[in-house]
Amino acid sequence: MTDLILFGVFPYIAVTLAGFGGIYRYASDRYSLSSQSSQFLESRMLFWGTVPWHFTIILILLAHLLALLFPTAWGTLLGRPLRLYLLEISGVSLGLVAVVSMLVLIVRRAINQRITTVTTVIDWVLLAALLLQVATGVYIAVTLRWGSLWYLHTATPWLWSLVKLDPQVSYMAVMPAVVKVHAVNAFFLLALLPFSRLIHMISVPLAYMGRSPQVVVWYRR
Repeated sequence: MTDLILFGVFPYIAVTLAGFGGIYRYASDRYSLSSQSSQFLESRMLFWGTVPWHFTIILILLAHLLALLFPTAWGTLLGRPLRLYLLEISGVSLGLVAVVSMLVLIVRRAINQRITTVTTVIDWVLLAALLLQVATGVYIAVTLRWGSLWYLHTATPWLWSLVKLDPQVSYMAVMPAVVKVHAVNAFFLLALLPFSRLIHMISVPLAYMGRSPQVVVWYRR
């Protein structure tokens, strides 16, 4: 029953919250669709946290997405041991960088009183969930080797069964606890999307491409 709730019901709840919550937030307060940068309060640690975080997490998510959308091609890519080794090493390296950069961002908010003042409970929840996600991902990559390969035969068919509205929870029910936490936490992050700074992921400032150039006048001696 627990597996059915976690892997057959909760994903749909998360997607529903993300979809309708995101639409409501855009309709009611579209100008809040940003990460609400605190760079003017502190920038050095922000740079060393956000820059590596965004580069690594984009590559990690891209690898997950490609394996999901093109499982046959992904399996062919990993058909040679050398390519499999290189991908596994790259994944662990990117994951470690993501963990460190997320720790930098958490420490930054914890030690800087001005930033802590403007940090909400949902911010801490989001940071904790993001850290849990990348930390469990690294743990899985190190302890349950060849995850990029067995992902094709477990998570991919489970996710596609959700898309087909026929959830096959048996794929995830037999997985180790850390894999289950990683999967459930991914949908938890999706559910947080409309209620947190994570909403800036869907904000694409296309209007800026057609606006007139901004004139900046510097006043210097």
